[in-house]
Amino acid sequence: MAPYEALYGRRCHSPIGWFEPKEARLLGTDLVPDALEKVKVIQERLHTTQSRQKSYADRKVHDVAYMVGEKVLLRVSLMKGVMRFGKKGKLSLRYIGSFELPKKVGEVAYILAFPPSLSSVHPVFHVFMLRKYYGDPSHILDFSAAQLDEDLTYDV
Repeated sequence: MAPYEALYGRRCHSPIGWFEPKEARLLGTDLVPDALEKVKVIQERLHTTQSRQKSYADRKVHDVAYMVGEKVLLRVSLMKGVMRFGKKGKLSLRYIGSFELPKKVGEVAYILAFPPSLSSVHPVFHVFMLRKYYGDPSHILDFSAAQLDEDLTYDV
């Protein structure tokens, strides 16, 4: 009795367990090339699917770079049920500021010039935490009353 049959009380359902070793020799060696052919077809289909998904993702991805002295908005973490800057839930702000970039740290990291009220927040941020600021006076928010924690959350 095979170990699988001993454990589960029935024969294995995989193609390996369908035939006895003697029967497979009688059928010939057509099983191995057929199985290899099916594996190649599966690999080709996986490759086409991956390349299609990659082409969809590549349309959305673009390199972002800012110049020193440019103004940017900073993304703050969105937490459910937390009131931030007078709004709660979906309506809470996702970006604050307009902060100046005094220095570039690396390929994808920038230092932000924070006002004294946000001096407790670490000033280095990844490029995807920033968004370019287009000058509009209605965008400027008064965040002096908001006390952000080190993890950029806000409690009322």
